[in-house]
Amino acid sequence: MFTGIIEEVGTIAQIDDLGGGRRLTIEAAMAPDLQVDQSISIDGACQTVVDVAPDASTFAVDSIEETLRKTTFGDLEEGAPVNLERALQAGDRLDGHFVQGHVDATGVITTVEQEETDWLYTIHFDPKYASYLIPVGSIAVDGISLTVARLDGDTLTVAIIPHTYEETNVAKTWTEGAAVNLEFDLIGKYVARSLTASGETPDPEAVAEAWLESSEDGR
Repeated sequence: MFTGIIEEVGTIAQIDDLGGGRRLTIEAAMAPDLQVDQSISIDGACQTVVDVAPDASTFAVDSIEETLRKTTFGDLEEGAPVNLERALQAGDRLDGHFVQGHVDATGVITTVEQEETDWLYTIHFDPKYASYLIPVGSIAVDGISLTVARLDGDTLTVAIIPHTYEETNVAKTWTEGAAVNLEFDLIGKYVARSLTASGETPDPEAVAEAWLESSEDGR
């Protein structure tokens, strides 16, 4: 479990082919503090540390085929910056929101708008996930806990403050046309699931109507 508060931006130092998967070796200041078998979020995807080289300040993870299919990891290149967060410890402050590190899908940045105090990024996503999103709800984008500032059909917009812009990989990698990892809010996914017996992703309007009806019945 993670919070979406990025601790450090690491660098992909080496990529090795594992047949269908890839071993990613990442250089990071936190590397000497890591241990094999620990979980770590890399651009929002939970991975298991399989090797640590403290003297080189690197650690490695093995990304399997399923991970490459669902995330941007298949497109990563050596030298790329990646957002890193270690797993949440019991008793820690929850400064972001509950993030599992289970990437649901990738989205594509369609527009970037710089304002005086922030940057607005509009992201296109598969509309089948629309029921998991609400205005001013939570979403993790490349592992960063963010708020949905605007929601319009199959696009969402997030606002990035200067601190996040400078302390994550946003400034270097979030350009128009770039793919990003998306993890929708855990609570939203459970609510959507509970309202459909079939397990299919429900229509957003149907979810809202069902919620209103249940609220009225409970009065």
